[in-house]
Amino acid sequence: MILKETLRNIVKTQRENLDLEEVSIEREDIKEINVEIPFTIVLSGVRRCGKSTLLKQLMRKTKDFYYFSFDDIRAINFDVEDFQKLDEIFLEEYGKKNHYFFDEIQNIQKWELFVRTLLDKKMYVVITGSNASLLSKELGTRLTGRHLRFELFPFSFNEFLLLMNKKQNIDSFEEYFTNGGFPEYLKFKKSTILQELLNDVLNRDIAIRHKLRNLKSLKEMALYLITNVGKEFSYNNLKKTFNLGSTNSAISFVSYFEDSYLLFTISKFDYSLKKQLVNPKKVYSIDNGLTNTNSSSFSQDKGKMLENLVFINLRKKYKNIYYFQEKGECDFVIKKGTKITKAIQVCFDLNEDNKNREIRGLLEALEKFNIKEGVILTYKQEDQFNINNKKIKVLPVWKWLSEETS
Repeated sequence: MILKETLRNIVKTQRENLDLEEVSIEREDIKEINVEIPFTIVLSGVRRCGKSTLLKQLMRKTKDFYYFSFDDIRAINFDVEDFQKLDEIFLEEYGKKNHYFFDEIQNIQKWELFVRTLLDKKMYVVITGSNASLLSKELGTRLTGRHLRFELFPFSFNEFLLLMNKKQNIDSFEEYFTNGGFPEYLKFKKSTILQELLNDVLNRDIAIRHKLRNLKSLKEMALYLITNVGKEFSYNNLKKTFNLGSTNSAISFVSYFEDSYLLFTISKFDYSLKKQLVNPKKVYSIDNGLTNTNSSSFSQDKGKMLENLVFINLRKKYKNIYYFQEKGECDFVIKKGTKITKAIQVCFDLNEDNKNREIRGLLEALEKFNIKEGVILTYKQEDQFNINNKKIKVLPVWKWLSEETS
């Protein structure tokens, strides 16, 4: 419980600070968000990727709103009964408004009760949260389907260029490729920022939430997977490597990493769902900079890091991404509806030694799924082939990123 006058003081000072804050570059995602709909807008994503900034940008566009951040030490005693006081203070201080913006609302137990009440009153609600409770499947139950989720990722290449005031070329891409897209890290270049971010996700979003005692294995597994992006793994091997009691523990740990947007996994494509489940998976990290600052092997396999960067940008647009493997291998195939519609190969440097292997893997996928055109993404090469009535474009990733967002 919190005293009403204490709460009033928090509301007023937060609003004053909000008006004075300088808002960063406009996020690309803002174009997709309409706050004038009768659903809770949920901004989800990994910690420190810019959700609070996007929330402020939406408020600037709306102008007619209430705002409260629960990530305020003075609000540590706030509980669900205090929402009524908060609503009264909003009305007394700012008059009647229709839009509510809540930052880090997951800090309050049973917050969804108040949000559902607002929806019943035809109010508009936008919320953010870093805790996995807002990122997980539980949200559908909490808000009984009355929500729209927008996933926010670290800065795209185009957002990076705007933030750093750089031109689009191979030199600026090299910087983005190495440093990733977390805004604070890009501004201050302190590796401790991303090291502490990883610790926060593992401790606050995973260990505390799931009451885990085996922190050593949790952290070791996270670092192992982050270091091995683009490579296959099996739950059974993870169980053995980290001396876990059962395969279910490995499955749980990986699902926690995915719920907190730290890592992503993709399956080998198969028309049989059962085979998809038992085949080895591949793992990818949320951000190259995060991987770079938390592992020692970044420079040893730039091909896998380029593949990681391509995956993250695919994941922003597509949910059904697989790898394809029969005689050869294709890094990514994209499923829309019931059909595979895209095939993409990633190769840091296409040369005479690997050319046949890379083209063969892509060509096999194109023929298997009856796709007319495929892409090989490289660090800086550009070319084109026509083989067996299939068109294969070779593009530098930095040009492909620009085409994807244009």
